[in-house]
Amino acid sequence: MSEAEPIRFGPSPSPAEAQEPTPAPAWAYLLRCPDGSLYGGWTKDLARRLKAHRSGKGGARYTKSHGRDAVRLAYAEKCADKSAALKREAALKKLLKADKEALAARWAADNKITLRMATPDDAAAVCALYNWYVRHGTQTFQYAPSTVEEYRANIAHVRENAPFILAESADGRLQGFACAHLWHEREAYSWDVETTVYCAPDCVGQGVGGRLYRALLALLKAQGYYNAFALVAGNNRQSNDFHRAMGFKKMATEKRTGYKFGQWLDLDYWVMVLHEGDGEPQPVRKTLTDAEIAEAMG
Repeated sequence: MSEAEPIRFGPSPSPAEAQEPTPAPAWAYLLRCPDGSLYGGWTKDLARRLKAHRSGKGGARYTKSHGRDAVRLAYAEKCADKSAALKREAALKKLLKADKEALAARWAADNKITLRMATPDDAAAVCALYNWYVRHGTQTFQYAPSTVEEYRANIAHVRENAPFILAESADGRLQGFACAHLWHEREAYSWDVETTVYCAPDCVGQGVGGRLYRALLALLKAQGYYNAFALVAGNNRQSNDFHRAMGFKKMATEKRTGYKFGQWLDLDYWVMVLHEGDGEPQPVRKTLTDAEIAEAMG
C-alpha cells in the first residue's frame, strides 16, 4: 500500500443506543372455548400466552377445563401498559355475555385477513413494516432502513421466481407479508429458496404469520421447489418456536455470526423439505395459474 492510499474500514458496529425503544406491550384479550364461552385475560406476550393456554402449561384453569388446545383468540386489545391491561381485563370480565359477543364480532370483522399477491405499488407499506424491525429489533441483521425504491425493485425481483404475499385487514391495513428469495443464484441451487415472514407489531400472535407461511409454502411446493430454508436469529425465541411449529427442522447454528445493537447474535438455520426424492427434478415453474394461487390463499 502506497503512502498516499488511505486506510479504509468496514462499517461501524451498531451500538446498543441505536436501537429505537419499543414500549413494553400489554394486551387484554378474550378467548373462545369450544363450548362457546369466552375467557378474558391479560398478557405482555400474546403469542406466548395463547400457547400456554393451548398447551396447559401455565394457562388458566378455566381454559384447561374448557377445551384447552382448541381455544382460539376472539378479541385482542393493545393497552398502554400492565396497569391499563389489568383494568381492561377486569372491565371485560364484567361485561354481559351479549356485550362480549358483540365486541368479539366487531373485532373479527375489523381484523378479517385477506391474502393477495404484492405488486411494486405496495412497496411503501411493505417497506414501512419491514423498517420497523430494522430500527427496533434483531429479527433482521440490516442496519440502515430500506428505501421505498429498493422495496419496489425487491418485490418485482421476488415475483420473477416466487410468491410475495400480503395479509391485509378489512380496512386495508397491511398486517404482514411473506416471500421467498432464491437460496443462491447459481443454477444448481435452482430448487432451493429462503423464506421470509414479517407481521405488523400490533398483530403478532394472532395467527397472521401462520396463514401467510402456509400459503407461501403451498405455492412454493406447487412451483416445484424442493427445500425452503429460513434464517432466524438465535435470540428470537418466538420465531424459532414458530418455524418448529410450522414443520421446519433446525439443521445448524452459526455462533456469534452477527453484531447489532451492541450484541453478538447467533444465526439458526431451519429447513422445510417440500419434495422428497433423489431423482432428477423437473424445472421449477416460475408462474402458477390463478386457480392454484386462489386455492393456496383460500
